[in-house]
Order: sequence, then structure tokens, then C-alpha cells
Amino acid sequence: MGIDIIFKIAGIGLVTAIVGQILKQTGKDEIATFATIAGIIIVVFMVLNLISDLFETLQGLFQF
Repeated sequence: MGIDIIFKIAGIGLVTAIVGQILKQTGKDEIATFATIAGIIIVVFMVLNLISDLFETLQGLFQF
């Protein structure tokens, strides 16, 4: 789980930035905004999943 999550987040950011720039160049600013928001939401869900795993690990460690 180490560095692969960082590469996944960076990949999503890179793809989102490229798609956003392409859509802005074609004059579809609203869709570019939605694509950017979708990328952010995907990353937030990934981070929330990691935080959930962290809390489960801490709970198991301290036997709460």
C-alpha cells in the first residue's frame, strides 16, 4: 500500500489536468470544471478509504 497510492493519486491528477486543458481549449469550460471536480471526488474517496483503514488498524492495535 506504500508508494502505489501516491502514484495513483498523481495519475488521476495528471489525467484530470490533461482532460481539463483539452476541454478548455475546445471551449467546453463547464464540462472541464465537472471533470476536475470528478477527479477531486475520486481522490477524496481514496483518501477517506485510507483513513478508514488507519482507524481500523489503530482500533485493532489498542483493542477498543
